[in-house]
Amino acid sequence: MIYTIKNDGISMKVTDFGCRIMELWVKDREGREANVVLGSETEEEYIRYKGERFLGATIGRYGNRIAGGRFTLDGKTYQLPLNNGVNSLHGGFKGFDMVFWKVEEVRQDGIVFSYLSPDGEEGYPGNLSVRMSYTLKDNSLVIEYSAQTDAPTIVNLTHHSFFNLHGAGTGNVNDHILTICADAYTPVDETLIPTGEIAPVEGTPFDFRKPAEIGSRLGQKDVQLERGGGYDHNWVLNKPSSGALSKAAELFDPSTGRRMEVLTTEPGMQFYGGNYFEDKYCTLALETQHFPDSPNQPQFPSTVLRPGETYRQTCIYRFTTI
Repeated sequence: MIYTIKNDGISMKVTDFGCRIMELWVKDREGREANVVLGSETEEEYIRYKGERFLGATIGRYGNRIAGGRFTLDGKTYQLPLNNGVNSLHGGFKGFDMVFWKVEEVRQDGIVFSYLSPDGEEGYPGNLSVRMSYTLKDNSLVIEYSAQTDAPTIVNLTHHSFFNLHGAGTGNVNDHILTICADAYTPVDETLIPTGEIAPVEGTPFDFRKPAEIGSRLGQKDVQLERGGGYDHNWVLNKPSSGALSKAAELFDPSTGRRMEVLTTEPGMQFYGGNYFEDKYCTLALETQHFPDSPNQPQFPSTVLRPGETYRQTCIYRFTTI
């Protein structure tokens, strides 16, 4: 099913297949509307995807990569599907993006979904009950998640819209101006798994603490840019306190005046610059989440969820014009 949610400033189309945002319409400085997320027109196109699978979807159980698809929890080792070379990516072959969610509530300003991921699905332990919502509040898209489990497990949910503030399918995003509120990032190996280092961004192409044009540094000789084919890395966000809702990033398109602020309760954000699309750099993703491969990196914030605990996360995409 496809649902339309709107208010005076913003509107969207959503499907229950993967909780995908198919369209997100926002105004430019002249008041003209455009859809700023890449998507397909029908559910069928998502189900029988060609090329990019994760358009606009909710990602789980584990967003991003897990090395070798393997992790150990309470002395037991679990093997996940290897759907990204030698690693597991975004929950495996049948992640949360590839299932139909139950629609719990439809309001004028939002929609609420739920999904019960059974014990052993894609190799993950525990029955995981997930609830997530999209709410339009003024000119903001508010995404909220909660989850509970009946056995120890790992959880790292995220949202995977691909943005272009010119309008979806219009031009290149390398002329967008990006700011990321992070003093550090996590460098990766040749398979895009973090090395374990938390490295300062200063003096590197990954320093977006001050606004910078995305494409301005892509030509620099840098082993991390070479490994990612551009930007496909996790930034370690500057947080006032653990779990606080704070600004992660800001994206600005000078040609239309559209500005998107990203706020999150999460410790990290993956910036992917659309490096592997057929139309290279036509879009980008800003995915708020925990760090890649956290179950195998004890120095990273934990993604373990135990019975009696509740996983919670909030992400806000706020649109204004300049």
